[in-house]
Amino acid sequence: MKCPYCDSLEDKVIDSRIIKDGAAVRRRRQCLSCNARFTSYETVEEIQLRVVKKDGRRENFDRNKIRVGIQKACEKRPIPTDAIDDIVDRIEEKLTRGKKEVETREIGETVIIELSNLDEVAYVRFASVYREFKDVNEFMDELKRLLINTDKAPPQPQEKNSKS
Repeated sequence: MKCPYCDSLEDKVIDSRIIKDGAAVRRRRQCLSCNARFTSYETVEEIQLRVVKKDGRRENFDRNKIRVGIQKACEKRPIPTDAIDDIVDRIEEKLTRGKKEVETREIGETVIIELSNLDEVAYVRFASVYREFKDVNEFMDELKRLLINTDKAPPQPQEKNSKS
């Protein structure tokens, strides 16, 4: 496997663990050239989940896009990388269970629910981008909704306001 640090193809497996109830293997590797350690995941190749975009285009599901979005929302927050990995795993498992296609709306709402349970600031950051707030009032409405839900109930999917 190619080292993400020095591009060497020489490495050794330090540790292997079965994860996701036996559906995958997590391997810790060490590069023999630069001694850096990295993780790889091994899974059975299944039919690739397709994502239906807003404009109707379809593309292959990419869990890394979810990870990047969550990492940006969690930037400078006291959230461990393992917590982000767990969220991405849960989202992927939920979305891929028995489906061949999923809409971007469902992905976004699933991420919002997970972030609302993890960190309020990360939730608001992600929601502000995902829900494409048009002005400060929409942003304030979302903050008020968050403050009202002090019991941490997951936010419900919002429909776009069509103001005439």
